Amino acid sequence: MAQDMEGGASRRGLLRASGLTAAGLALGAAGTPGYPPPTETDLGGVAEGRVRFPNWRGEAEPPPAPAPNPLPPSERVGYAIIGLGRISVEEMLPAMGEAKASRPVALVSGSPEKARVVARRYGISESAVHSYEDMEKLRDNREVQAVYIALPNAQHREYTERAAAIGKHVLCEKPMATSPEDAAAMIAACERARVKLMIAYRCQYEPNNREAIRMVRSGELGKLRFIEATNVQSSGTAPQWRFSRALAGGGALPDIGIYCLNATRYITGEEPLDAFARQYSPPGDERWREIEESMAFTLRFPSGVMANCLCGYDAFNDKTMRLHFERGTIEMPNAFAYTGQQFYIARRDGDVTARIQKKIEEKNQFALEIDHFSECIRADRRPHTPGEEGAQDQALMAALYRAAAEGRPVDMPKPPGPTRGPEPAQQG
Repeated sequence: MAQDMEGGASRRGLLRASGLTAAGLALGAAGTPGYPPPTETDLGGVAEGRVRFPNWRGEAEPPPAPAPNPLPPSERVGYAIIGLGRISVEEMLPAMGEAKASRPVALVSGSPEKARVVARRYGISESAVHSYEDMEKLRDNREVQAVYIALPNAQHREYTERAAAIGKHVLCEKPMATSPEDAAAMIAACERARVKLMIAYRCQYEPNNREAIRMVRSGELGKLRFIEATNVQSSGTAPQWRFSRALAGGGALPDIGIYCLNATRYITGEEPLDAFARQYSPPGDERWREIEESMAFTLRFPSGVMANCLCGYDAFNDKTMRLHFERGTIEMPNAFAYTGQQFYIARRDGDVTARIQKKIEEKNQFALEIDHFSECIRADRRPHTPGEEGAQDQALMAALYRAAAEGRPVDMPKPPGPTRGPEPAQQG
């Protein structure tokens, strides 16, 4: 027998001598002399439908995160995933495993083979797998309350209108459409059918971006003066629908520049007054024959904030946002990425400038946004990023293209009313 104590007493023998057997330790030593049985406080209690545990850590430790409290599967909002491209298969469907109020119950795809593989992986019945041509069969599936549209931009209007016509709520990927006219038609279709429409602006639900909004509103670093937003990446040479103006509606601006544009609006809480833009496509590269490879634009806001934005398809990956205040700077590496967000604050600390990292718990942005929409459906509330938010970006992008074509600043269109619904609730 292995000896782990001087004098020959084994650990097991010591436990026996103390009355603390391994089984007793595993069970909390219930009934063991000198070791009281576990209390309800130890085990946690239930309040307001949530399992809650007291903080067992000392004051020097951060408190633990709340225990997950997902809805039972039968109470979650069921979604039909329309389009099984990368964003659906690699991001949204896996995120459903982290969602608390949403679940996939049907698929719509142009590839029967892919759909069968995905359906089997996520426990979706073969009878709930449809082609694009027969997606109207979703009307009779009572498990499907909403659809998630992840198709090329030019198809967003058609499938939003078709989903609304069969009474299903719509979560549509950004950009909302390829023109302001299509965006307006999507809003009208959902209003006629009395279904909700939300645009999947995941960054507006991501915790680091939420904290940046809070700090701007609080004024703790003084007045916000400037915004720098960059979203650039390197595109390969493989054929893809993003290189087609007919399918994408444009190039870098509607695909990745929209993150910068939308961020300037939700960070300031304002709409831009005017803008100047330049776009560029390297000659001789077939990828950029129909679309712009890059665009730079400057926005001016009513509060005096100036925003400089860069987006491009042929540069080393960078998705950083910087906010410059009167008394400090916030730097957010990976602000627009799927994961890896960071949050740094630089400000004066006595006679020196201190740069500290603020640790913010990372959460799945796709799960956050779809659960927000599910809760809006369940509670009959307006989503935080409804169709009007996407329509405003479509109008602003059309103005940016005009500014680039004319080589001069242009006035930016104002929305007819508020573009956002109530702030999203913090999800534990």
